[in-house]
Amino acid sequence: MHPHAGAAARLKVDIARKSFRASSGDALDVLRDLHFEVGENEFACILGPSGCGKTTTLRILLGLDTDYEGSFQLPGLGNGRRIGAVFQEPLLLPWRTVEQNVRQALPHGLRDRNLDSLFGSLGLKEMRNFYPGELSLGLARRAAIARAIAIDPDILLLDEPFVSLDEPTAQQLRHLLLAVWSERPTTALMVTHNLREAIMLSDRIIVLSERPAHVIGTFDIKLPRQYRSDQVKLDLLRSFNRKFPDRI
Repeated sequence: MHPHAGAAARLKVDIARKSFRASSGDALDVLRDLHFEVGENEFACILGPSGCGKTTTLRILLGLDTDYEGSFQLPGLGNGRRIGAVFQEPLLLPWRTVEQNVRQALPHGLRDRNLDSLFGSLGLKEMRNFYPGELSLGLARRAAIARAIAIDPDILLLDEPFVSLDEPTAQQLRHLLLAVWSERPTTALMVTHNLREAIMLSDRIIVLSERPAHVIGTFDIKLPRQYRSDQVKLDLLRSFNRKFPDRI
């Protein structure tokens, strides 16, 4: 199936079924009756067990997997829609500098735009002429975030962008992501299996079941992020666990 045409302010997902063919020849359902929405400029996290279909969902939204039953609607308008994506690996072109990697993602008419503010927000000002092979994994992840944000996306899709980082580095990048997203708000959907991360970043957590994945509930976080102290985040975590006692 294909995404709906036309302009939209929100993300709407209606996936009836997504399956893979097992080696035995049997169909293995990964997603079934997966329905959710993400509002305009809302930051939502998909939380679910490993292997439940979170990344598969993002691949469908990115157009990388078209073999499914259902439909979805992305923010933005048709062929002019701008989708920013951050994956588990930075996927930077090794023969291009950080700045060249970021500019490569821009539409031709914007290739010369000033990126000083974005690089400054992500702590990349001194790294813009470095090649990916000269960067730590944490810095490479910053460059990948810069590439996704630079295009002023209608929607930002993130697939566990902080996975495999040590916790201090991951936490630093979470703060940087929130800073640049707050400066340039857009509809965002991030896949994670880290509840604490979801509580820190999101306005709403979309909780998925085991495979075949469907939404078992949502957890809204109304409190602005600047008021989410460590104690508040701990209280939110406890509230989540009371609502979804079998999830953690």
